[in-house]
Amino acid sequence: MVEQPLQLSNRLGLHARAAAKLATTAQKYQAEIELHYLNRAVNAKSIMAIMMLGATFGSDIVLKALGEDEQQAVEALSELIKRRFDEPE
Repeated sequence: MVEQPLQLSNRLGLHARAAAKLATTAQKYQAEIELHYLNRAVNAKSIMAIMMLGATFGSDIVLKALGEDEQQAVEALSELIKRRFDEPE
């Protein structure tokens, strides 16, 4: 299992567009991927589940992945989050 703590730095947090980008990227990997926030864990391949977390700007989250491509999945998702989902400032 690979874990990566991150902080959301995009202005709107995990809103619809960011959740869609995160889920679409996660779906490219075979690993089981979870997103953890405030003692809750959701499937990172589900747009609705991600949005239901309600994580906002500055929220501390943790990505967890388990499976054959777990490392690649966490790296790709971490980069997407660090790039603020490619959103403008």
